[in-house]
Amino acid sequence: MSIPNIITFGRLLAVPLAVYWILAGDLGWAFWVFVAAGVSDAIDGAVARMFRARTMLGAYLDPLADKALLVSVYVALGHVDALPLWLVIMVVFRDAMIVGGVLLLYTLKESLAMQPLGISKINTAVQIALAAAVLAPAGLGLPPPVFHGIDAVTVLVWVCAATTVLSGLAYVLRGRFLFDRLGGLS
Repeated sequence: MSIPNIITFGRLLAVPLAVYWILAGDLGWAFWVFVAAGVSDAIDGAVARMFRARTMLGAYLDPLADKALLVSVYVALGHVDALPLWLVIMVVFRDAMIVGGVLLLYTLKESLAMQPLGISKINTAVQIALAAAVLAPAGLGLPPPVFHGIDAVTVLVWVCAATTVLSGLAYVLRGRFLFDRLGGLS
C-alpha cells in the first residue's frame, strides 16, 4: 500500500474518534481530529502528486474517506443539536443518491471517472467550513463566529443547504445524461 493510501486509511480511522467526541460532548477534541483529518487530506494528495504515487485504490479511497468523515460528523452534530436535522438529512440524502447512482451505473457496466463536479467541490468546501465553524469555538476556546453582526453558522447553514441542492440537481442531470446514453433503463 502506498504512503498516500496509508494516510487516507488513517483519515478513515479518525471518523469514529470524531463522532465519539462529538457524542461525548467534547467538541474541542472533535475539532482537532477534524482538523487533523483535513490536513491529512491535503498531505495525501500532495504526496501522491509529488511522487507520482496515484493509485486506483486511492482514487476510490480518498473520496470515500472524505464522505465518511463529513457525513458522520454531520449526523453526530445533528444528534447533539449543533446542526439542524433537516440539513443533516439533505446532506446525507444527497450523498446516498450519488453513491446509489454510481452503483447503478456500475451495475449497468458504465465506466465512470471519479470526477467531482465544480458545484460539488464548492459544496464540500462549505460543508467543511460549517462543521469547522460549529466545532472551532470549543476547540479554540473562542466565542461563536459572527460576520457583520450575523451568526456565521446560520449563514453557513443556508449556504450549505443551497449548494447541497444545486450539487444534488447537477448530479441528477449528469446521471440522466449517462442513463440516456445507455439507452435508458428499459
